[in-house]
Amino acid sequence: MRVIGTAGHVDHGKSTLVEALTGTHPDRLKEEREREMTIDLGFAWMSLPSDGSAEGEEIGIVDVPGHRDFIENMLAGIGGIDAALFVVAADEGIMPQTREHLAILDLLQILGGVVALTKIDLIAESGFGGGDWLDLVEDDIRQVLKNTVLEGAPIVQVSGKTGVGISELRAALSACLADRPPRPDLKRARLPVDRVFTIAGFGSVVTGTLIDGNLNVGDEVEILPKDLRGRIRGLQTHKQKEQIAVPGSRTAVNISGVSVDKIERGDVVAHPGDYRPTRRFDASARLLGDASSSLKHNTEVKLYLGASEVMARLRLLGSEELKPGYEGWIQLELARPVTAVRGDRFILRRPSPGETIGGGSVIDPHPVGRHKRFSDEILTNLKALAQGTPAEIVLSAVRSLGAGTPAQVTERTNLDLDLVIAASQELVSRSAVLVLEGKTPSPIAQSEGGQNDQGDRALIGRDTLLISSELWGQIASKAIREVESYHQNYPLRVGISREELKSRLSRITKASPQLFIHAVHKLIADGELEGSGPYVCRAGHEIGFSESQKRGVEELLRRFEETPFAPPSVKECQEDVGEEVVNALIDLDRLAAVSSEVVFRREDYDNMVAELRKLMAGGKTLTVAQVRDHFGTSRKYALALMEHLDAIGVTVREGDERRLKKY
Repeated sequence: MRVIGTAGHVDHGKSTLVEALTGTHPDRLKEEREREMTIDLGFAWMSLPSDGSAEGEEIGIVDVPGHRDFIENMLAGIGGIDAALFVVAADEGIMPQTREHLAILDLLQILGGVVALTKIDLIAESGFGGGDWLDLVEDDIRQVLKNTVLEGAPIVQVSGKTGVGISELRAALSACLADRPPRPDLKRARLPVDRVFTIAGFGSVVTGTLIDGNLNVGDEVEILPKDLRGRIRGLQTHKQKEQIAVPGSRTAVNISGVSVDKIERGDVVAHPGDYRPTRRFDASARLLGDASSSLKHNTEVKLYLGASEVMARLRLLGSEELKPGYEGWIQLELARPVTAVRGDRFILRRPSPGETIGGGSVIDPHPVGRHKRFSDEILTNLKALAQGTPAEIVLSAVRSLGAGTPAQVTERTNLDLDLVIAASQELVSRSAVLVLEGKTPSPIAQSEGGQNDQGDRALIGRDTLLISSELWGQIASKAIREVESYHQNYPLRVGISREELKSRLSRITKASPQLFIHAVHKLIADGELEGSGPYVCRAGHEIGFSESQKRGVEELLRRFEETPFAPPSVKECQEDVGEEVVNALIDLDRLAAVSSEVVFRREDYDNMVAELRKLMAGGKTLTVAQVRDHFGTSRKYALALMEHLDAIGVTVREGDERRLKKY
């Protein structure tokens, strides 16, 4: 199903022409009919000629305001169309507002359309010279359309009042749409809301053009960016009830569970989890050749994306200014969230005085942060995202993410998931991307045609975690260097704590906590590092005492052997051999710390715990005093031991007594 959008000056007779084509007058508001001026979006539909190339297809028509004062309403409805019905009045020709509408169609890359030269009945009545005048107007139109998306568009002379040329116009629209491929269906439904209202007995209704995916009666949906949840109660296309809405259709959605006053134009209806709103995105932009001035860094602009309108601050990337007629890279920081995907077209206007200055295409809807303005890496990455092959686009997205899954890459690039998985497999085979989590693909067997073996391709799934080889090299080498440096500085420690290593690695761009966890896991799996509880060490690392330290340790452990149940305190141990040696003995599990003041030899601690288990077997209880007397020690050691056993879940305290914890 396709949608045609009207464009042209307020006095060019667009609404009258739409009524002649469809039998429906698109002006809904009383004020519009009284003033004979379209103020807000109007909607109609018609069937194309059955003998035309489009096979009698039913199409929707969005009639947009032509007056300069209502350009924002025009922009809310023009973004979802497949072709333009560009209306020019024969008695007036191209007007300034007509040129602005044409510039907007060009910026949005609306791929073609038909020019309707209207009000030809007035030419004969006014004595302008009939055919000669119309020929002059047509020549003027063709000159204006040069180097735009409407260059070469057919011009049909028509009168909405008398009906002359209406059948020819329908045929031209049919031919225009015949060669258009169907809208891509990436199975991620997205309906930008351009109208909101309520119907008694039914509740909230929104309308828009379904950009992607299907909506079904009964589906749960969310309203973005507000994160409101509801359910589809009913669907209509051209006032006909439907069970399913397909991509490209003008759709009315009756939503239960969401109050109409919480939805507004510019919101997006989608299935839960398919999209994430953003307050920043990267884009390519073109400044119109007739813009009043160059575009400076940090300029405040109005952004029109889908049906939304939002203030934004524009950051120029790679240049100090963008001159009229030139293209460049930008990053937009928005006053409030919008729903954007790669490839979405947008319009930029100056807020005051109002002026359409340019537009462009979303390149990365979820950049990690504010870019350095003149980074070659950032600019190269943007170019790859904008113009590269699927593999280049996926690689660029993975680099931007730091580490990401094919599902996350799909969200970022708006590519088909199967295509992303295939491109990911290609990148893995070239060692441009590595698998951090999930199955690691074996080398790809190449068929005679050079295609990847399907069995190998299937090893990468939608949730396989991938990382670029460059970032992995940075993280791996940095992690190994930090661990080795730690061993040199603290030779008596088992290793660096995972938290400290994470802090040191966080200085690397995109080394997020999640990425750190997977990176350490891979380094351990690859044998580069070893994990010991909360610590990480270099593979093969061992704590080694000097000869003097060894003698001190032997003497200290003899003191523990002499009084196993009342050994030297932590402070005494540190005075004898030093804090680092005591910590090393604990890390080596030769000493067991039960409190900040009390340690036991490991074998003595194990014997005490085993003895206590026997004494409390069968539900028997013990007091601290009984533990003290049984081991012939002091209350300090008995209490520290029992509180430690409480903390690790061996015993449970009940008043002054302890019993074994039941499992």
